[in-house]
Amino acid sequence: MILMPGRPSSGEESTLLRWMRFEIGRINNGVAAERKHLSTLLSEDKPSSVTKGGDLYEFDRDVLLRLEKALPAELQRRLRLPILFYFDSTVPDSLFLADDAAVEALQHLGEISHLRRMHEGRVWIAKPLVYAIVGRYPTVIQIVMR
Repeated sequence: MILMPGRPSSGEESTLLRWMRFEIGRINNGVAAERKHLSTLLSEDKPSSVTKGGDLYEFDRDVLLRLEKALPAELQRRLRLPILFYFDSTVPDSLFLADDAAVEALQHLGEISHLRRMHEGRVWIAKPLVYAIVGRYPTVIQIVMR
């Protein structure tokens, strides 16, 4: 192995962590930067938001209407979309929610058990269950890398 003077080695932790943060940021560019209430999105002609990368993020109106029919009005006013599930590399088999209204909405929809409770601001959900939920509610749920 040849080391070049003045350049950090690829094994240095700070270089690796900076690169990983950069890549995670790129991955998260597609995440909606502004989460809007369900009631607000339903009032828009073309329900949308802007991503962290500056692109337009469009919501599927049919999915929004399904949520409107299924969720109580009070919850519709509190629920901000998209619902964000967070990936934490230290827990490879699960993702977590950090939003009380999102947990309540998914419980009301029958997607997660009413026995699940927030613990230290999070509710952990197994990846296969999260992926199934994403498939049933496209555009209103996103996964965020941490």
